[in-house]
Amino acid sequence: MTTSLRCALVGTGAVANLHALAVAAHPRADLVAVTDHTRSAADAFAERYDVPAVYDDLDGLLAAEDPDVVLICTPPGAHRGQTITVFAAGAHVVVEKPPASSLAELDEMRAAAVAADRELAVVFQQRTGTAAAHVRRLLHDGALGRPLIATCETLWYRGTDYFAVPWRGKWATEGGGTTLGHGIHQLDLLAFLLGDWATVRGELWRLDRETETEDASTATVTFASGVVAQVTTSAVSPREVSAIRIDTQKATITVEHLYGHGHDNWSISPAPGFEEESAAWAFPQNEERSDHGPLLRDVFDALLDGTPLPDTATAPARSFEIVAAIYASAAAGGAPITPSDLANHPTHRQSFASPVTDLRPGR
Repeated sequence: MTTSLRCALVGTGAVANLHALAVAAHPRADLVAVTDHTRSAADAFAERYDVPAVYDDLDGLLAAEDPDVVLICTPPGAHRGQTITVFAAGAHVVVEKPPASSLAELDEMRAAAVAADRELAVVFQQRTGTAAAHVRRLLHDGALGRPLIATCETLWYRGTDYFAVPWRGKWATEGGGTTLGHGIHQLDLLAFLLGDWATVRGELWRLDRETETEDASTATVTFASGVVAQVTTSAVSPREVSAIRIDTQKATITVEHLYGHGHDNWSISPAPGFEEESAAWAFPQNEERSDHGPLLRDVFDALLDGTPLPDTATAPARSFEIVAAIYASAAAGGAPITPSDLANHPTHRQSFASPVTDLRPGR
């Protein structure tokens, strides 16, 4: 049993700040080193968070610091190589979503974790918070009856300046478009609530942005339980919202937020005739909002205590598979994709590159 975690961080972009704050909030974790491909960025980050050591590259950091866990906050194209390097050095990995550029890369990362007897945790922070845990428990216990139909919306806005970053909007460096980079958040929360998926039909659209990848997608996802979900993802929606609605036999569950949710973002509305049961569905009095902090706290606690990773950090491939299936279906003209199709897919385990229907005027 480890008494304290020595943490190191790779990549000092915006999301790295959330990781640094989560480490600082944990009583048994310390951020001991940081590296970035731009040394000046790493130096500035280290000064901001009082990190004692800065390195020019990951190899140098691992050799000098021998960390217990490495937080990987780089673009997805770098995740596979960095994760395998960290496992070879004997450390655990917490990697930002999307976890890799392809399912094949994620397969290699998971195999490396098993071979090294280390843990691989993927940051899907939308799973966290007391509201999500409460709703998941009600659904799994059958308190709301059988879930029937759902919608999942990630309607975000990313302007031309966002896509001007060299690695964005390209299959080779970003891996996919808004479905992979943005929609995966809400898809992960949907699957966290509803469980295993059964079929996916998807289409990719280029509506306005100058990208190789899609700036919008639509999909129908069925789950093993029989739920049918309609999924819309967009990077061209000025009034932004992240939303899920699940209609069950007894109630309608909704959550509407943008990048994080608390109890005030959720509601459970009873169907006619079930009003008296609704008192038992009330959210707990003690509230914790969704965030990186709760996820990393629970992951760190598990690593320190030698217990399994929490539900909020398990099943790293589930939502990634749904995203892959959307791309694979689009490449097959909208044909349905099943888990068995995806398990042996000739192209979309290796790459998500797919044809995008371009609806821009004159294209």
